[in-house]
Formats: sequence, C-alpha cells, structure tokens
Amino acid sequence: MNSNLDEFENQFNSEEKVERGKEFVENRLWNKVEKEGSRIRFAKDVKALYRYMRDKNVPWYRKSVVVGALIYFISPIDAIPDLAPLVGYLDDLGVILAVVKFMGSEIIPYYD
Repeated sequence: MNSNLDEFENQFNSEEKVERGKEFVENRLWNKVEKEGSRIRFAKDVKALYRYMRDKNVPWYRKSVVVGALIYFISPIDAIPDLAPLVGYLDDLGVILAVVKFMGSEIIPYYD
C-alpha cells in the first residue's frame, strides 16, 4: 500500500499539479459521495480529507497524497470496479484509510 502513496505523491509533485488535482476533486467528489454515500462506511474519512485539501494553511506538498487518494476514490477506473457487489469499494477503502493513517494526527482536526 505504501507504493500507492508514493505513486500519488509523485503524480502531484508540484503546486500546479496539486491545484489541477484539487479542481478535479472539487468538480466530482460530491457527486460520488451523494451517489454512493449510503453504501460506503468511510464517507467521514473522505470528508475529512476533503477539508484538509481545502485548508489554505496546508502547504501544497502535504496535500499531494490527499489529492491523489481523492482522485482515486472518484475515478471509475479502479483495481476493483465499484460496481462489484460488496467488494467494489475495498480498494477505495484501502487507499483512503492508508492516507488517513499516513497523515496521522494531522488529519484529526478535519473530522466533524
């Protein structure tokens, strides 16, 4: 799972790339959460990561992994398709929880 985190961080390795990723997340995240929210148990983690991403006091390089994870969550192309009953969100869950764990106590203030 750590290699996935490295991949996300490398994909968003500049402030410009993080800003483009944030725009992608802004445009698509809430549609996915609205549509799938009742089926996923980790919506609170997605919301906390979103709030962290939006915080102007967090440097872009700290947001890079978060942006990558949220884009992975939004993306319809996954390791396990979201349409698969019961297991479709396991890869999304793994990525989101890995990032939450990676962020440690830094992410706690962004939960409701």
